[in-house]
Formats: sequence, structure tokens, C-alpha cells
Amino acid sequence: MVFTKESLILDHTQIRQKIKRMAFEIYEQNVEEQRLVLAGIQENGYFLAQALADELREISPLAIELISVQLHKTEPLAHELTISPLPDTLEDTAVVLVDDVLNSGKTLAYTLRVFLEKGCRQLEIATLINRHHPLYPIAATYTGYSLSTTLREHIRVVWDGTEWNAYLI
Repeated sequence: MVFTKESLILDHTQIRQKIKRMAFEIYEQNVEEQRLVLAGIQENGYFLAQALADELREISPLAIELISVQLHKTEPLAHELTISPLPDTLEDTAVVLVDDVLNSGKTLAYTLRVFLEKGCRQLEIATLINRHHPLYPIAATYTGYSLSTTLREHIRVVWDGTEWNAYLI
């Protein structure tokens, strides 16, 4: 039996603070927008996008649209990427692509094409935790917490419906 040691790196209160700060940053950079689409990558990226949308609705007059992005993370080319609800248009729209952890950038890289094909004017990336192991040309525009890790270490973000926690494994 293999035992892994988990270390709590962010508790619920700290994560809520990071989400609030990220929402203010997103609003500052998009203050001129009429409409902002938050596209959360399933599962945890979508939950994070929901939390950001809630914060943005409280602090800004922006029309916030929330969409879900679903893709197969281990074999993204072998399976279809789906967006729901599919917006009528993304033409000339600012989009923030949201995921919980940015590691290599692979997951986010595979999602870019669908948004570029839809004609979005601006595409930004928000992530709760950035691990700094880029293998693809992806950089987060908004980061809650930046943490340099070894390649053997992993980050696990847990959302149980009421509380967030992030662990280093």
C-alpha cells in the first residue's frame, strides 16, 4: 500500500479571498466590456468560474455569462470538446477561460481553438493555482496563488459543494 502525504496549501477562507481578488482584477481589466463570458473547464474549473461569476455580479455591472467546457483531459484529440450552453455568438466578445490548476498548459491549449473559431475578440485565462511547469505556450492572465512545485508533486483542489481546500500531494 502506498501512502501519500497531503499538505494543506490553501484553506476555504484563503481560497475565497483569492477568488474575490481575482474577480476585482478581471473587472479592472474588462471594465469597458458590456458582456463577459466565463468558460469553466469541468469539473473544478467550472466551480471556480461560478464563484468568480458570483463575485463579478456583486462588484460590477457587467453582463456575466457562464458556460461549461468539457473535454477528455488524458486524450483530448480522441474525444469531442463540448461547450454548454453554447452561446448564440462569441463574436467580438471577451472570454475568460477558467481552470483550477495550471500545470503544463495542455488542457487549456486544447480548448483555445473552439473559442478562436467562434471569433472571440479577447481570450484570457484565470486559474486558482499556477504550478509553473509550462510545456505549451499558455500563461495565466489571472492567478490566485502561484506555487513552484516539483514534477513529482501534484495539486489537488477539493470542492465539496460548500467548501474549497487545496492540497499539495
